[in-house]
Formats: sequence, C-alpha cells, structure tokens
Amino acid sequence: LLSSESNIPNGNLRDGRLSDRDWGDLIGAIATLSEQPIFIDDTTDITVNEMRSKARRLQAENGGALGLVLIDYLQLMSEGQSQNRNQELAQITRGLKILAKELNVPVVVLSQLSRGVEGRSNKRPIMSDLRDSGAIEQDADLILMLYRDEYYNPDSCDRGIAEVIVTKHRNGATGTVKLLFQPEFTRFRSLAKRS
Repeated sequence: LLSSESNIPNGNLRDGRLSDRDWGDLIGAIATLSEQPIFIDDTTDITVNEMRSKARRLQAENGGALGLVLIDYLQLMSEGQSQNRNQELAQITRGLKILAKELNVPVVVLSQLSRGVEGRSNKRPIMSDLRDSGAIEQDADLILMLYRDEYYNPDSCDRGIAEVIVTKHRNGATGTVKLLFQPEFTRFRSLAKRS
C-alpha cells in the first residue's frame, strides 16, 4: 500500500534506500493511508467464526460501515478440525459466503493455484487450477485470475501487461480485461495510463 500510494518502489522501501524526496513522499503516503478506514489483521490460522467476530466488531465500531473484507489467502485459513483438507476448505468457502451475506459486504478471497498450470503450454489459469478446492468454484460469485505473459516469456511483447481473466461471473459475462501492471509498486492501472 505504501509503495503504491507514495510511488516509491517496493524494493527501495524494503531495503531502506530512500532519498530525501522519498522520505517526504513516504510521510505523505503514511498520513493519507492512516486517515483511511483500512484495518489489517494478520492473525494466522484464523477461522471463519473468528473472522466473523472481528468483522462484526469493526462494523459496530464504524457505525455499520464495512466496505470490504479481503482475505490473503484462503489456504492460510483453518477450521481447526481434523478433516480432509478439501472438505475443510469447502466449509471455509461456504462460511465466507454466508459471512458476506450476513454483513452485507463483499468478501474478496485470494487463493493459490495448483502447479498444474506449469505443465501446460498455455499458462493462462483456468478454474480447475484453483488449489485444493472445487468448492471455490461452487461458492464464488465471481472468479478473477491473473496472467502475465512476461512471467513465462521474458521477451514477451506484452511486457507490463496483466490479463484479468473473468472465469466465472454469476451475474454477468466472462472474458479478459488487460491492465497495466507496475510490479515495482504492485499496482494495476488502466492501459490508457501507459506511458
């Protein structure tokens, strides 16, 4: 977030290589982001019930306003029960769908892909590449997958381009949208802003 807001490359922030101007930009970005209603919880092995409790508390503390719940990433969640991992993830995805309806808020869940994509000539991900759970396909209203040709082909003519592949859209069309990807800031932008 700081890199994207301050226009300071991630690597510079990580390594502490900041010019005087960068420090000013960083302070400005911190001030801007600190005023935003963004809450980060890095609890490991969180369950859906724990997440529900925390989200309800945040919603109550903010006058009922909760704009988005973002989970990075699904496979780090747990239900704390010794069952088959696919069944556990199915229980988690179902619980997250119910959570979204209860709180009337979008829940965005990031997921890992299986390694199956690496063995294909066409590396664009498809729904069956979602790791560990067909329940993701079943429970999700919308599934977006990212593809960058330059990741697999360093000499690609599509350098700096990311494809957002809409593989499922319960209420609309599927297809592909191309965006500008700026990896140094971990930022996506409209292709119209390419310079």
